[in-house]
Amino acid sequence: MIEVEVQSELPEVETPPLVECLRRTAERLEIGEATIGLMVVGPERMRALNAEHRAIDKATDVLSFPLDGPDLADGWPEDGPPPELGDVIICPAAAEDPLETLVVHGLLHLLGYDHETDEGQMLALQDELLVEPAGP
Repeated sequence: MIEVEVQSELPEVETPPLVECLRRTAERLEIGEATIGLMVVGPERMRALNAEHRAIDKATDVLSFPLDGPDLADGWPEDGPPPELGDVIICPAAAEDPLETLVVHGLLHLLGYDHETDEGQMLALQDELLVEPAGP
């Protein structure tokens, strides 16, 4: 089971669809059990986080802070506790893409994907994951 822990500074942003998107995407990536943090913040908080962690003094649309996520590539012990993939933080005010796109993007970063260093694999996978699977 995928557990999503939500914190939102913006009550006007509906988080249940974002949680469902994270769960559905994790299932499509065959992650059976894990915890993911999701935070929705305003531009001031995002600017501060971006400045602190990336030395870029402006708000951005999504940040990811991985914990156990990259370790899933090497296999997770079946008898261990569920992995804590990490936190995805989104800022709707800085977003140009739909928020669902941002949470998928953030989840892929939690898993160790990096579009700045790969040859397009992460963004291709992101596009594939954003397409609803065909029904039975």
